[in-house]
Amino acid sequence: MKAGELYQTADWKNEKHVPVIECPDSVAADQMFDVKVTIGKEISHPNTTAHHIAWIKLYFKPEGGKFPYEIGGFFFSAHGASTEGPDTSSVYTHHGVTCSFKTSKPGTLLATSYCNIHGLWENSKTLGIK
Repeated sequence: MKAGELYQTADWKNEKHVPVIECPDSVAADQMFDVKVTIGKEISHPNTTAHHIAWIKLYFKPEGGKFPYEIGGFFFSAHGASTEGPDTSSVYTHHGVTCSFKTSKPGTLLATSYCNIHGLWENSKTLGIK
């Protein structure tokens, strides 16, 4: 089995586990821009001790490049657990992140995520340069 075979994908409008990548379709070369990645944009994903998104990772593979760059890894650790038991805390993280980067080349953004119950998920978006 290969690592790529472990990842699931679907239409994020119908599946709550798929990472949604939001950013301009094309950006100015070498100018910082924001990329937002969330889980459960159309269909809410639970965030409980028993069922939650543990992390999101964002990569960028420049057109013609051999390997992708890891833009960031974001871990979500507060899902309602406390010393009093599951789902008793008043602290919950949200499975969404916004980060910034710049590039001089067009390419593909790839977001991956991990649900502790339903495994690994991925989505991608093409990024152009103006």
